[in-house]
Amino acid sequence: MQKRAIPLVDLSKFTHGNAEERAAFVEALGEAFHTIGFVGVKNHGVPQSLIDRFYSESKAFFALPEDVKRRYEIEGLAGQRGFTSFGKEHAKQSEVADLKEFFQIGQEVKVDDALKDRYPDNVHVAENPDFTQTGIELYRAFEGAGSELLRAIAIHLDLGADYFDDKIEKGNSILRSIFYPPITREPASAIRAEQHEDINLITLLVGASAGGLQLFTKEGEWVDIVPGDDEIVINVGDMLQRLTNNYLKSTTHRVVNPPREDWHLPRLSIPFFLHPKSEMDLTILDKCVDEEHPAAYEPITAGDYLDERLREIGLKK
Repeated sequence: MQKRAIPLVDLSKFTHGNAEERAAFVEALGEAFHTIGFVGVKNHGVPQSLIDRFYSESKAFFALPEDVKRRYEIEGLAGQRGFTSFGKEHAKQSEVADLKEFFQIGQEVKVDDALKDRYPDNVHVAENPDFTQTGIELYRAFEGAGSELLRAIAIHLDLGADYFDDKIEKGNSILRSIFYPPITREPASAIRAEQHEDINLITLLVGASAGGLQLFTKEGEWVDIVPGDDEIVINVGDMLQRLTNNYLKSTTHRVVNPPREDWHLPRLSIPFFLHPKSEMDLTILDKCVDEEHPAAYEPITAGDYLDERLREIGLKK
């Protein structure tokens, strides 16, 4: 049996456990985020039936003809809603586009909400009417699981359990359905997703339809992440690393191409990028700065940081 590359924790010990179980969960999650930046989570509360439904709806969307899919690529939204066609996004340090296309679903608020002008409407697909609605249901489930994980991290950082609550309520999170088509010829230099770090606070990822996800260890090795059944992989994003002055690790990861004999197999992956509201202050926490750990980052808001990074990866012009 393959040795696990990342620790595994049980979220129900935090949400429904006694004081001792909650404390043990907080310690295990904090240690994982500090040392490796990744953790597997079971009993996360996101229904498998909902995940399966969205996988099915996603496959149906990506199977549509190219000209139909492109109708749902909305100019001026920097890929934040609807379809983004193959070859548009690249890693920050790379000029070569990743071998993928994707569809994004974002925050929905009521028409009379003060934040309404901040969040564009989600894109609904006429040929697949249940796709976006199922995605919105999954989005809400991920929001719930993610908020519990951030409550545990806030306790670990001695900030009080509710530190992130108002910052992520109606936040700028994104559910992304990523399709990596079959590889039909020798790629020039790109892999399915070049090495990168995520922009947000934390990412929640359900198991992909095929392998390929790898993380770069502090020992300088690439290791495969193979989640078990009904397990979500969580990783720290750059915003949380920045807030904690590198105490919590935003670990480099990538999606490699399969062996040549599996080039004909597509890959479908569904990450949820948990973002705060744009005005969240990402200035380093005072408790994370001392003589040994001087401040590594200038103050910035989450919105300005996201804007900067979207330009770096080619989604925003």
